[in-house]
Amino acid sequence: MNPELSAGARRLVRLRIWLGERISGNEMRATLLWAALAGLIGAWTSIGFKEATEWLHSLFTGHYSGYVASFAAMPWWRRILVPTVGGLLAGLTLYFGSRIKRRRSTTDYMEAVVVGDGKLSVRRSLVKCSSAWFSAATGASIGREGPLVLLSALATSMLGRWLKFPLARQRQMVACGAAAGIASAYNAPVAGAFFVAEIVLGSLAMDAFGPLVVSSVVATLVTRAHFGAEAMYTAPVFTLHQNWELLPYMLLGLLCGAAAPLFLGFLKWSEIAFGKLKLPDWARLALGGLIVGLLAVAHPEVTGNGRILVFSILHYPGTWQALAMIFLFKIVATGATFGSGAVGGVFTPTLYTGAALGYLFGVAAAALFPSWGLEPGAFGLVGMGAFLAAATGAPVMAIIMLFELTLNYQILMPVMLASVMGYYTCRSLTSRSLYKDALARKGAAAVAQHLATLKIGDLMHEDPGTISPLAPFGEIVRQFMHSTQDFLHVVDDGRFLGAISLHDIKSYLDRPELETLVIAQDVMRYDHPTLLPEMSMTKALDFFARVGTQRLPVTDASSRFLGVVTETDVLLFLAGKPRSNA
Repeated sequence: MNPELSAGARRLVRLRIWLGERISGNEMRATLLWAALAGLIGAWTSIGFKEATEWLHSLFTGHYSGYVASFAAMPWWRRILVPTVGGLLAGLTLYFGSRIKRRRSTTDYMEAVVVGDGKLSVRRSLVKCSSAWFSAATGASIGREGPLVLLSALATSMLGRWLKFPLARQRQMVACGAAAGIASAYNAPVAGAFFVAEIVLGSLAMDAFGPLVVSSVVATLVTRAHFGAEAMYTAPVFTLHQNWELLPYMLLGLLCGAAAPLFLGFLKWSEIAFGKLKLPDWARLALGGLIVGLLAVAHPEVTGNGRILVFSILHYPGTWQALAMIFLFKIVATGATFGSGAVGGVFTPTLYTGAALGYLFGVAAAALFPSWGLEPGAFGLVGMGAFLAAATGAPVMAIIMLFELTLNYQILMPVMLASVMGYYTCRSLTSRSLYKDALARKGAAAVAQHLATLKIGDLMHEDPGTISPLAPFGEIVRQFMHSTQDFLHVVDDGRFLGAISLHDIKSYLDRPELETLVIAQDVMRYDHPTLLPEMSMTKALDFFARVGTQRLPVTDASSRFLGVVTETDVLLFLAGKPRSNA
């Protein structure tokens, strides 16, 4: 290789140095770029699952309309048969899928993020999503956000593993995929980011939250380009005429906070009741589908995730007596689907429960105080947010979610008050929430203990930017040209000797006569700081702050070069660390 540099190469390196002196934050910029890619991947996997579910639904029912309309158009025996067969197929998928040999990786994106390895089992995740596909397409009373989020998280997890990302960034990619799945499922970019930050990570630190926002926004833009930009629950504009009207909304918040533990308890009881039957997966899910089918004979409205029911409450609710009956049937159908072990989510059924509860409360309030001019539909909107805040334990996410679902600014203030009231009321009655139970079953305490033992050596990854101490100046320049880093690490026979700064070679570029004489050890820094593999995360973060660099080599006590760790790796790890009360 010719050690002499061309004039063009010298100009490129000068430009590289100029940019490096004026633009910092390479690691975080890279993280945001990967987050954008995660949003793109997450959106298209969600779109694919939605389209596939609609196709399978039309195949089972013979109709391309919504779930309620499809079941209403079918004879009674077919209303029973379709969800039963769907439950049977979903159960058989799980039954045969359970024979896949279990590995360390999980199928739960929350666990993958919290545990810290960010690895999702590909085959078992696809089994769960296939089971959810059969359940959702045949009218099971459960949300589709579960498989949507899992598929998005799986796709980004696979990308991170293929690119051999370090532990912290692997976790972040899964979290970004989950945020993209939520955002694309509900056309809600901000709420998607807050869902993962508030519920899964338990942190709103910008180092963790920023990539989630980027991923959610990209996913929403892609989804809107495909399905349209309309709000999911367009509703009449409800206005607040007098300040005292906030009082009944606060009372609704108290009601939602008191009702949420009952709803969560019923779901838990349903799960226990089905478990006592000691049935195999295929029989248990078929039984759950049968119960939904029998309820659909009287009220086909119980099928599906409840999105159409929320829309009807906001636009043409009918009589309160009919709504109350459908509400009770829908709760039973959701309990049967959830308890039987169907794969999916209860996010949308939770929204419906809050909307129905709020509307019925609004009807009662309007009847008791007819002169106040209260609008039951407005109470339905507020009830969605208040019940969601109470059930999930994430009031900020619930408030933002409701605004993005409706794009109704006028209702925002009542929603804020009711959501906070609902959250505190529910927390005073129980510490249980929809997603806290899921993490508790997976041993959140053991996970927290495991994370507390992790050291810098667990975040370490290989460094492609190493160079020999005898490397000529031309090779040094060429490595910098192909690298985004500001330092090259000088390693000889496995031992770390020092580092070469991009800025240290600046003076040599103006003296071509020295380029054939200078080698790496002539320009390297012998006192470059290093990390030890046994160093704790918090201590390493303090060390990064003192030395003022974003990337440091890891060496053992004998100066043997082990790898590198970036400040972003540590920040992402600490920002996503589970709370002690999780």
